[in-house]
Amino acid sequence: METIAPLINYGQLHFGENKVFEAINKWSVLLKKNIDINLHMLGHLQSNKANDAVSIFSHIHSLDSEKLANILAREEKALNKKVKYFIQVNFDNEKQKSGIPFNLIDEFINYTKTDLKLNVIGLMCIPPANKDPGSYFKSLNFIGKKNNLSEFSMGMSNDYLNAIDNGSTFIRIGSAIFGERSN
Repeated sequence: METIAPLINYGQLHFGENKVFEAINKWSVLLKKNIDINLHMLGHLQSNKANDAVSIFSHIHSLDSEKLANILAREEKALNKKVKYFIQVNFDNEKQKSGIPFNLIDEFINYTKTDLKLNVIGLMCIPPANKDPGSYFKSLNFIGKKNNLSEFSMGMSNDYLNAIDNGSTFIRIGSAIFGERSN
């Protein structure tokens, strides 16, 4: 918390976390004292943690399956809360990554917004490590604009400048600020 407090005092309002229970432990008290803070779920979200995620996060950047979308819609109703969502796109169908396959994204956006009434505001991607990220960022921007989405969660500590050049509105640069994560 000692690294976060100066940022809050300086006026930083958006923070990200990769794990639900770490977020609850770190942020429960801080969020009550700082109601303007927006807490973003950046990591993979397991469906059994959806209730806790909806209760603490204002944004979820990792909506990555129909099953999770249905559970999140149910949890929003139960908690009477709306969250802002980014749909995670898996461009190359990488098995080690979550996300909606590129060829199904338009249909999934329509399903989540129209049928489930989720507040989908944008798209998120993590490009393959061994390829130029710029082409993936451009594609994500194109898909989003085609589907009337204006927010793009793309770019991490190693490629955020490229992401910004390609329209990113949210970058994930925690390790550049706070250092590498210890396990």
